[in-house]
Amino acid sequence: MKAIGLMSGTSMDSVDVALIETDGEMIHSFGPASEYPYTHAERQLLREAMISARGLKRRDDRSGVLALAESMITQKHEESVRTFVAAHGIELSSIDVAGFHGQTVLHHPEAGLTVQLGDGPGLAAALGLAVVYDFRAADVEAGGQGAPLVPVFHRALAMHARLPLPAAFVNIGGISNVTFVPEGLAEGLIAFDAGPGNCLLDDWALRHTGEPLDRDAHLALSGTVNRQVLAGLLAHPYFVAPPPKSLDRGSFTLAEVEGLSPADGAATLTAFTVAAVASAARLLPARPEVWIVTGGGARNHHMFEGLRRVLGANIVTADAAGFSASFMEAQAFAYLAVRRLRQLPCSYPGTTGVSEPVVGGEVAEAHLSGDRHTAESAS
Repeated sequence: MKAIGLMSGTSMDSVDVALIETDGEMIHSFGPASEYPYTHAERQLLREAMISARGLKRRDDRSGVLALAESMITQKHEESVRTFVAAHGIELSSIDVAGFHGQTVLHHPEAGLTVQLGDGPGLAAALGLAVVYDFRAADVEAGGQGAPLVPVFHRALAMHARLPLPAAFVNIGGISNVTFVPEGLAEGLIAFDAGPGNCLLDDWALRHTGEPLDRDAHLALSGTVNRQVLAGLLAHPYFVAPPPKSLDRGSFTLAEVEGLSPADGAATLTAFTVAAVASAARLLPARPEVWIVTGGGARNHHMFEGLRRVLGANIVTADAAGFSASFMEAQAFAYLAVRRLRQLPCSYPGTTGVSEPVVGGEVAEAHLSGDRHTAESAS
């Protein structure tokens, strides 16, 4: 099946779009991929939605700014898909399904609550295309963490590339997460959030430079790590808690680095991300034969070299391994959409803590009626 994956991550920088062909088990081919950055005003609306979401008690609450943000997110994804297919000469009618992650604004699985903004039926109606959305809710309802969901795709990548096993993937987006791929079946996967990825560093850079990230690690390279502050950050009980476990973007804040210079703060936050991954590595059952680093952190050479120092020489970026560091998550949600259509699970006891594998995602089937598109949801 041809599937488009749509990802808007906790870094809130862009909508990523990727095309793959898959049967939901094997990956047959990788198609093109592109990113469509949010404007400054759109990013600001997402930040306001994150703040507004802190008080949510119901996952269907779209009061105030949340409704505005959801409308913007859905429209942005529609525009991104249309621009993508036009740019790559793809007929939209040739696509079987789209996997629509939406924008996570709240993730409190301990309270049975995870919220991703995005109108799946609305996007299906606008595109005339079947859309799988709301991937995390079923896992949380079954007592799982609702994250990470990408590990089953990491396993497919490892099989596709015939990586030496066991292998580990480190995704450093807004939050960093680790997947351990053992020799054996998907049920043996282990995965969990390692800690903050780029979210704190990005927020710090935006505050002090006006840029949405520490471009070329300029700030971090000009600063010095404050070891006392770093030790305080790493003293959080999350880092010694056993997996499975997951984080909300707001689980950690900049409070600990307040008072540091812009450069020292960036250096300390970069070191924090690296140290959190090192802490996660100590929770794995065996030493991986290879580490694959993906996400925005793979493009931060200073952060990558820090990871090399703590993880060892058997570490490569996803791009160097023949994958896509920038678009792996978008590809993953295309893959997960096909798994949903085939009623294959996307989460497992070792990845989210559910008691048995869970099929995740709601399906909005698109129907053409004359010149108008409609969509209806199917559970």
